[in-house]
Amino acid sequence: MTENVLSPGANVQPGDTGEGAAVPFRIAAVAALGGLLFGYDSAVINGAVSAIEGKFQVESALLGFAIASALLGAAAGAMVAGRIADRYGRLVTMQAAAVMFLLSALGTGFAPDVEVLVVFRIVGGLGVGLASVIAPAYIAEISPARVRGRLGSLQQLAIVTGIFVSLLVDYALAALAGGSQEELWFGLEAWRWMFLAMCVPALAYGLLSLTIPESPRYLIAQGRLGEARGVLAVLLGEKGLDLKVESIRATLARENEPSIKDLKGPAFGLLPIVWIGIGLSVFQQFVGINVIFYYSSVLWQAVGFDEGSSLQITVITSVVNIATTLIAIAYIDRVGRRPLLIIGSAGMAVTLATMAVIFGTASTTVVNGVTTPQLTGLQGPIALIAANLFVVAFGMSWGPVVWVLLGEAFPNRIRAAALSLAAGAQWAANWLITVSFPSMKDFSLGISYGFYAVCAVLSLVFVLRWVKETKGVELEAMQSDPVV
Repeated sequence: MTENVLSPGANVQPGDTGEGAAVPFRIAAVAALGGLLFGYDSAVINGAVSAIEGKFQVESALLGFAIASALLGAAAGAMVAGRIADRYGRLVTMQAAAVMFLLSALGTGFAPDVEVLVVFRIVGGLGVGLASVIAPAYIAEISPARVRGRLGSLQQLAIVTGIFVSLLVDYALAALAGGSQEELWFGLEAWRWMFLAMCVPALAYGLLSLTIPESPRYLIAQGRLGEARGVLAVLLGEKGLDLKVESIRATLARENEPSIKDLKGPAFGLLPIVWIGIGLSVFQQFVGINVIFYYSSVLWQAVGFDEGSSLQITVITSVVNIATTLIAIAYIDRVGRRPLLIIGSAGMAVTLATMAVIFGTASTTVVNGVTTPQLTGLQGPIALIAANLFVVAFGMSWGPVVWVLLGEAFPNRIRAAALSLAAGAQWAANWLITVSFPSMKDFSLGISYGFYAVCAVLSLVFVLRWVKETKGVELEAMQSDPVV
């Protein structure tokens, strides 16, 4: 099923531009479609929060769980993704994710009650977890080293594009119906169509995954050397091909099937590089980025904007996220991964601290027992600017760079298993932040953003102390620790 993708570049050499660069890009772009669904499924709930709360009469704690339930599925999906990918292949894992996304779209769109909605949010989360592991791993494994950062960043670009598309769909459908709770087509409310719209990209992802080749490193691990040589010849050219195949074989040499046991090491039971991957994943979430995308419409309504204006602001924020991800794609293979993380951590710390001060010092009103901040004068514009500058700082650093590092920094022998564990930790951290925010918001937005600001400062310390550079290093050179 791979001839159409591979044949145009059959004679390209590693140093070529044009078609030689285009073939890996096209393959990586298909793999990154999982990221688009990942972003859509994660953020589509934003426009439906108020409608779900009103439709099913749920309180804040249950609402937070309903929103965050997909993250539990994502954590579970991430934990099993590595085993599925190592046993059945990278492409089968992508196709399984596509099926999960399709089932989730249908199940949540037609959910008769909040319990069914939660079940299918978890099913969608399983797809998100699978996609979050397989896309960075696969893209790293098919990318030439000189452009691996740019191609790996396509995952984050797809994620933020998926977020943008979901928020735009939310806004358009709510506007068309006159509100997210209003009926739109065939007797279904607008919020249901927000979920059902995911059927289109889910089908596209599943079908397009049939047109790309299997990872050459997986093929070599399975002893399918002829197929692996064919894929590598297209991706890297014929020059030095035998040496490349032998180099990959050496790093994959093992007596037993890959398993989570391969991650055991001297640092509290795990290899140091695995802990670094977990740390990157946790800090990416603990800075609170998903609070902006999961709850922003509710947040801006709480400070005085109506539903339509709040959704508009959220769409604008997602556009900013896309634009800054493009900056990361342009510079990640030039300046490296580590400098971008350092700049991003500093920027996030400043902007989050600004938001903490504004919301912490704002006057408040109490409505139905809930304390709501009232931004007056310049407080509103400053909060909006700070929120979007925070997205800028995240989007050009911790958003794309973490996915690139998770895909490339682990040795071949443990890549899928280590990525599963790191991604599982990421989704668990995401769940903690997401499910805790409604209660934290009701208690104090100032303290909430202050906590995220502290995490941003700690992320800077973490990078300076433990994260080393991987720019331009071949995957086969990655050992138990990242290289300088």
